[in-house]
Amino acid sequence: MYKKLVLATLAIFAIVYGSYAQEYKNEFGFKSDNDAYLWYGQDRYYTNGLFVYFRRALDQQKIKGNLEKATYEISAGQKMFNPISGYRPDPATHDRPFAAYLYGGVQASIFYKNESLLKVGVNLGTVGPGALGEEAQDLLHSIVGFYEVQGWNYQITNDFAANANAQYAKLLHRSSDKVVDFTLDTYANVGTTYNGAGLGVVFRAGDINQLFNSSHYNAAISNKNKTEKLKKKEFYFYAKPQLNYVAYDATVQGSLFNENSPVTFDVKPLVFSQTLGFNYSSPRFTIDYSVIFLTKEIRSTAKAHQYGSISMYYRFN
Repeated sequence: MYKKLVLATLAIFAIVYGSYAQEYKNEFGFKSDNDAYLWYGQDRYYTNGLFVYFRRALDQQKIKGNLEKATYEISAGQKMFNPISGYRPDPATHDRPFAAYLYGGVQASIFYKNESLLKVGVNLGTVGPGALGEEAQDLLHSIVGFYEVQGWNYQITNDFAANANAQYAKLLHRSSDKVVDFTLDTYANVGTTYNGAGLGVVFRAGDINQLFNSSHYNAAISNKNKTEKLKKKEFYFYAKPQLNYVAYDATVQGSLFNENSPVTFDVKPLVFSQTLGFNYSSPRFTIDYSVIFLTKEIRSTAKAHQYGSISMYYRFN
């Protein structure tokens, strides 16, 4: 009798622990952008981006009304830009300025039961030599054995960067078998580095979760989840056509409060982007790979641009 009681207790504990272990309230990871991820030797324009994130879900049982989940995020990142090549010692050959943007930021995300969401964030940092673009690109090229970098002495001048951003998304339709959905996705940026807005539609097909439980919107973490996930693991293809309005971009037009940048250009106000990608997410891990195609962004001889993006996240308690 005693053995049976012990075995029953252990079985109950295993079930409870197993269920609990599927829920993780913290997430840490990174995203890396690089045109080298397209695997055909391109090294131009938006040439590299590296971002680190920590996210935490708040206690969902304390969230009332029509809210499903709330999370906060702390991040840091760097973006680097160069002309059609990182070797451009003559400024007359530049079709885009050398520029870098370095920042740290915070963001709050609110997810609603009707599968809409709102994200609001603030980033502080710098553009110009203080963003360490030249040093980072020199280091990267020396590690992988790329060509010598020249031309950063003509980069955008230093300026303080303060930016606010907002994103709103809402589910438009999901098929009855829960394998295909469409989501309206919008954003707006305002600040000393980026000013603009965008409107797109996200198409997903495969093993997908609700928006408030999906890794697509960094919502795979949970803390005393209210609603069970549709899938324990996500694996899906996604596409996101988007129209972007660009009002100002300091990495192209120069610092907002410092007009001494040696090379600058005007931006094209309307830019169309198309993102294609695959996402796999287990209870613990997410890995995402995507390619992004952009129409011409700059009023110069610069061409249209493409780059790849890889994200990896680990969840824990």
